Amino acid sequence: MEAYFWAFVVGGLICVIGQLLLDVGKFTPAHTMSILVVSGAVLDGLGLYEPLIDFAGAGATVPITSFGNALVHGALAEAQTTGIIGILTGIFEVTSAGISAAIIFGFLAALLFKPKG
Repeated sequence: MEAYFWAFVVGGLICVIGQLLLDVGKFTPAHTMSILVVSGAVLDGLGLYEPLIDFAGAGATVPITSFGNALVHGALAEAQTTGIIGILTGIFEVTSAGISAAIIFGFLAALLFKPKG
């Protein structure tokens, strides 16, 4: 039960940061998303995001910050095994399933629903 609480709190705080960037910082949604992705990447590069995932579980893996974490994590892991080229291949290897799912589901949604405008 305690794990659910901390997942809710950490995930909620990440969302609050995003909302503050939109409302107080007057950033566009694209800028806000970029800031959160880069923040996740920087935290992973510093070795701070994995402990956050261990502590908060889905509260840290569901928000968009985890995408930046996945990019850096995959690049660093692959770079250790294959060298400098691993930086590029690691990014694609780790994120390919999520990106593929987004493309497929986006395409299916475009087929099923008629956009307004």
